[in-house]
Amino acid sequence: MRRVALVTLVVDDYDEAIRFYTEALGFRLVEDAPRPDGSRWVVVEAGAPGPDGAGSAAGLLLARAKGGTQRARIGDQTGGRVGFFLHTDDFAGDHARMRAAGVTFVEEPRHEPYGTVAVFQDLYGNRWDLLQPAG
Repeated sequence: MRRVALVTLVVDDYDEAIRFYTEALGFRLVEDAPRPDGSRWVVVEAGAPGPDGAGSAAGLLLARAKGGTQRARIGDQTGGRVGFFLHTDDFAGDHARMRAAGVTFVEEPRHEPYGTVAVFQDLYGNRWDLLQPAG
């Protein structure tokens, strides 16, 4: 079996990013390990662990920016487009919980042929879809 395992998300601060993704978005912290160069290997996942303990969805590698070029990409990794898609089977519940946790939604929920969706921003401004697929 092959699957995308991790996607790197450049962040400003590890602990700030961990708090946002675990507390506001409800992800789980999978790994937080120091590296010899002083950085950390930080992985969060939205999905529940599978029967073997591994996650069933791609994880996010939260990577602290190094240097000016990487810092300039924080919050704009996809040029202003929605670059990340968080699927749910309880749109109303997740939307309400996320709003209560301070997540910024940039539009009201809408119903599309492919499902119920609303765009939100992470703590750095990256755009995400909260999406409950149709049917």
